[in-house]
Amino acid sequence: METNNITLRADENNVGSVQIADDVVSMIAALAASEVEGVSSVVGDITNEVMSKVGMKKLTKGVRVDLLDNKVSIDLSIMIGFGYPIPETSRLVQEKVKNSVETMTGLTVEDINIRVAAVNMSKVK
Repeated sequence: METNNITLRADENNVGSVQIADDVVSMIAALAASEVEGVSSVVGDITNEVMSKVGMKKLTKGVRVDLLDNKVSIDLSIMIGFGYPIPETSRLVQEKVKNSVETMTGLTVEDINIRVAAVNMSKVK
């Protein structure tokens, strides 16, 4: 799988440029989402699940990032704990992910689309 990079503009001192791989943005988003109360995990599709069983675990499963002109669009699939309100938990995930990605990368997050892929029926953290 090809890794895309976004190059941030060089500062006024022209010391060089900074490149951020889209996988880095995906990892920031996944970690931020998993910190929200009520989110059991960030989940991937069936291919990611099978690959993780055979030892090819990827921390960014369930996250898709599109980078264009220093703007980021993020699609996130999550598993939510039973009993947590989906609209409120999703809103908290969007806020946490937006804040984390923008703070850590300096990029502008245009939108964060949440897909609730499953409900965890066991006890949530």
